[in-house]
This record gives sequence, structure tokens and C-alpha cells, in this order.
Amino acid sequence: MLNSTFLVALTAARLVAAPGAPVADPGIAPPRTPTTTRAPVRVVATLPVYAEIAREIGGTEVQVVAIADPAEDAHFVRPKPSFALEIRRADAFITTGLDLELWVPALLSKAGNARVGPGAPGHIIAHTGITLLDVPSSVDRAAGDIHIYGNPHIYTDPLNAIQIARNIAEGLKRVAPDRAAAFDRGLAAFTDQIHRRLFGDRLVDMLQGETLERLARSGKLFSFLSSQAYEGKPLTQYLGGWLAAAEPFRGKKIICYHKDWAYFEQRFDVTCAEYVEAKPGIPPTPGHVARLIRMMQDQGIRVLLSPNYYDRSKSEVVTDRVGGTAVIVPMQPGGDTGVQTYFDLVDTWVTSLANAFRQSS
Repeated sequence: MLNSTFLVALTAARLVAAPGAPVADPGIAPPRTPTTTRAPVRVVATLPVYAEIAREIGGTEVQVVAIADPAEDAHFVRPKPSFALEIRRADAFITTGLDLELWVPALLSKAGNARVGPGAPGHIIAHTGITLLDVPSSVDRAAGDIHIYGNPHIYTDPLNAIQIARNIAEGLKRVAPDRAAAFDRGLAAFTDQIHRRLFGDRLVDMLQGETLERLARSGKLFSFLSSQAYEGKPLTQYLGGWLAAAEPFRGKKIICYHKDWAYFEQRFDVTCAEYVEAKPGIPPTPGHVARLIRMMQDQGIRVLLSPNYYDRSKSEVVTDRVGGTAVIVPMQPGGDTGVQTYFDLVDTWVTSLANAFRQSS
């Protein structure tokens, strides 16, 4: 039996309802309002690293595929009809924009998608805003496989990854402006993670990531930290993250297989003193290997760094002769077990190199 208070309330609700408007039965749940699910933005990236950064920014708002396999050299991707089909369906296309992916123009031409061609809103250039290193003063193919615009391996510096992420976010907002807020949130979260992974939580909380980023980009981070103190300790003691983990190899020399690491060298203050390749893109000759071994012995260099898609044995021949360590690492997310994100990738580079220096000391 319904009490009188309930009946009064129900009568009042019926009296104030708009004429002709239905009044809900108190015992029946209101019908669900139908929701519309919008399709994700289709994104195609040349490299897995760009695809992974796009996923970090876009989340569920994007559907992303990469053309290059994580375990292959991006210079030598062989275009397939399926790649052109993916680009034909794409809303956005991400490429370095230099001469690393020389196979891109043919794929774009075959795809025939005006939305993502050069100059279109959906065409995203990853290197925009990044100061390029190793720009040649002249182009001489006798010097090997020279990149005429500069070193294209831009993502090996985590601060460059932030700029790449900004470029991707801007491109996504051009093709899907209604989702701009979501992309801005994703970019902010990615940027904060890079700051914290690079500098450590404590320093970011004290000085803010943007301040530390500006100092690092200007080359003044360590001089600033060593000149300032907090609670009686220099700020260098509050440094964490990748920069702290890189301490074993800061200021040291290594041997590299190929010129993949220029931006990593700059950010982490490590130097590739020589390369396993005789010249960029040219396999090592016996004479070059012999000279390389003598150089390592003379200078006490014991660590060699190489992507895992090169012939491992060529690196190990060199390090075995000097009693050193070959650090063989993936160059892309997905390129090795447990390396799925950009953060995993940099973790692997830094920790593997630091461990090699500890072992060789």
C-alpha cells in the first residue's frame, strides 16, 4: 500500500509536467538514450616509433598501423600493395620527412589519397621544429650513404620525441578538430612522462618539466643543477630518471655500428668515436675492422652499440678481440621482447649501455 506522502509527491510531479509530456512510472527505469560511436581516426606511420607515439596521444580516438617492421632497417623497407591500401584508407600519415624512408613517395603515389599527400592536412612531418645534426657541407656518394638533409634518426633523443609528439598532435587536430581536447590531453600526458622519465620525479616536482626541458635543450642543465642547492645539497643530487641512470657512460667514448645515435649522443653526453661500417651504409672490410680494433685497444674503448637488425657477429668479432661488450638493442618499439612502448625503448638503450660500462670497468 502506497503512503500518502508518496502519492502527494507523485501528484505534484504530474501537475508540473509539461502538457502532453509522459510521466515516468516510479517503478520503471527510464529508457536508455542511444549513443553514437564515432569511428577512430585512421593513422598510418612509416615507423613503429611514430605509430606508438600517435597511440599515446590519441588513445581510443585513433587506429594506428606502422609500415616498417620493428625488427628491420627503415632504410630498406620494401613497399607492398597492402601498404598502399592502408594509406588509401588513412586520415593521417606520419613520416620523418627527410631521406630516411625513400620508399614513401612511391607508396603515396600508388595510394592516391589526397588527404594525406605532401601539403595536405593529414600529412604529418615528424622532424618539424627539430634542429638536425650531421648536415653535410657537400654531397659525395664516395663517402657512403650520406643523408643530404641531416641525420634522420631524430627520435633517439627523448626531448625530440616530445617535439615529434607535438607535430603528431597538431596533425591529428587538423584532420579531427572535434577531438582536439582529447589529443591535447594525450600530448600533455606523454610530455609529462618524458620529463619524469628523463629528469626524475623529484626534480620535475621541484622545477617543473618545461623549465628542465629548456635548460637541457640549451645545454645548460648540468651547470645550472651544480650551481644551485636545495636543503644544503646541490640539485644534481636530486636528478633521477634516464639522465641519472646514464651516469656510467656520461662523457665516455663508444663504438657504434652505424650513425643511428647522433641525437642520443647529444642528449646523454656519450660519443661514437668510430663506426663498424667502413662508411655509412657500407659493410666493414677486414682492413677497417683491424684498424678499429687497434683504435679501441689504444684508447681503451670497450663498449660497442648496435641496432639488433645488423649482423651481430660483426660487432662481436670486434668486442671479443678487445675483451669488450657488444650492446645489441632494438631501434623500434616491438623490436624485442618486453619493448613495447617508446619508454621501454629508451629504458633498454640507457640501462643496457650503463650495464656494459659497469661490466667493463
